[in-house]
Amino acid sequence: MFPNPRTPAALQPGRRALLRTAVVGTAAAAGAGLALGPAAPAFAAPTPSRDLEGTEPVSTPEQALRRLAAGNHRWRTRHQQHPHESASLRRRLVQGQHPFAVVLGCVDSRVSPELIFDQGLGDLLTVRSAGEVLDEAVLGSIVYGVLELRVPLVLVLAHQSCGAVAAAVHADETGDPLPAHIRYLADRIRPSIDRSRHGEARIDATIDAHARGVRRHLAAEPDLAGKVATGELAVVAARYELRDQQVRTLS
Repeated sequence: MFPNPRTPAALQPGRRALLRTAVVGTAAAAGAGLALGPAAPAFAAPTPSRDLEGTEPVSTPEQALRRLAAGNHRWRTRHQQHPHESASLRRRLVQGQHPFAVVLGCVDSRVSPELIFDQGLGDLLTVRSAGEVLDEAVLGSIVYGVLELRVPLVLVLAHQSCGAVAAAVHADETGDPLPAHIRYLADRIRPSIDRSRHGEARIDATIDAHARGVRRHLAAEPDLAGKVATGELAVVAARYELRDQQVRTLS
């Protein structure tokens, strides 16, 4: 299904410079606080949680989003509870797992889903690829969570200052070659490039546009579309801001 990339060549000085630009900061936040989307009510600031070792099971997309919102609130206000790490919980997880959300995130080391949502073992099925790029392995991992583990929410989590998106934008603008495997990522981000903007604003807008595009792709996947249509599953695009650590949904 995907082309066989050539063996990556050693990075030339120009390529090194291009990849260094991928970590440049981009413009600030977009969208609203974490919620189901424009058709759903925004959730109020969550109240402090009780001991999460006894958290009730999550069965709906709305419940999953509320739990993520509460965890992100704890994270950004520095009131993390580091839930679901106890010895008894670890023993229970030997028997099986029941995560309440699939999070498709970037590989960026600053954006760990379990940390920014203050979740623990068995809570999230985390799938990560640079720039949230989809391929068969990523798709299969997400579908596994939905069909086999009956997860009600798939969250496509983009983030401020995404290096993969920055590399794709700069390569598109300059025509400079990229190593083969990075070119693979850039080729899949390129359709989302917002050419109505310039400079860092173009990178920032492309981050959002690409996340929305991945969300649309996933929601239309035959294995997922039926569950989306009945409301059993929600596929939501969101963005994490490095500056204030808040996750906001993208309409």
